[in-house]
Amino acid sequence: MKTIYICTDTVTGIFSGIYDAWKAEGEEDTCGIALRGALEQQLFCDYVETVETEHKAVVVEAMIKKNLGRPAYWDIYHAALAADGGKGDAILGTMLAARRLRDSRRIMEHLSHPAVEKVFELSRTVGGEAHAFKGFLRFRELVNGVLFAEITPKNQVLTCLAPHFADRLPQENWMIYDNAHKTFVVHEAGKKWVLGLNEQLDIDAVRNISDREREYARLWKGFFHTISIESRESRSRQLQHLPLRFQKNMVEFNH
Repeated sequence: MKTIYICTDTVTGIFSGIYDAWKAEGEEDTCGIALRGALEQQLFCDYVETVETEHKAVVVEAMIKKNLGRPAYWDIYHAALAADGGKGDAILGTMLAARRLRDSRRIMEHLSHPAVEKVFELSRTVGGEAHAFKGFLRFRELVNGVLFAEITPKNQVLTCLAPHFADRLPQENWMIYDNAHKTFVVHEAGKKWVLGLNEQLDIDAVRNISDREREYARLWKGFFHTISIESRESRSRQLQHLPLRFQKNMVEFNH
């Protein structure tokens, strides 16, 4: 009988499920992880609801860093942020496979293993999207002086973006809202950023931008229209460098 641990689609949830599976001394063919809301029930499986706690997540994080190394941990962490229903199984499978190696820190070199290959691919996908948003994300200054940005990512990349902007805007009050996953990051000037989950956005507040922001937006759009050469415009080439899904949150494309 295979035991499937059901958890939420969060790093804490997935790591809690892995904690329970590891504690039960399961193997790849006797245990698995399923995300709540994306569960496809199978025959001859026992489904267990995971009790999620920060303690379990911290223990698993420390175990990965100690036995698999920090590079492998970041691959696993990024994979846990991916928009993929099978990521929990892949992460657990990678960790169980590492347990059989003489040098578990070399686990990410074993791409012939399906679970390791999937974790590697998911990590690369999440890292690529986060890197793109570092260039495509646009802040707007609200009337209250807070810098606000909205994104609509496929993956849960907020925790990848927050350190980047905290390093570059340490003395600014700013907020990034993930419209796809209803989460946000808030940074208060001179302090550390914090992550908020399952929160609704105050639409009226974030649309109330400052007069200075309106003027800069007008000048920015004017600059782009001025330098554009109509005869050399190529919509297909533009989409190669700036996919359509990024454009709806960028001031350059808001008319």
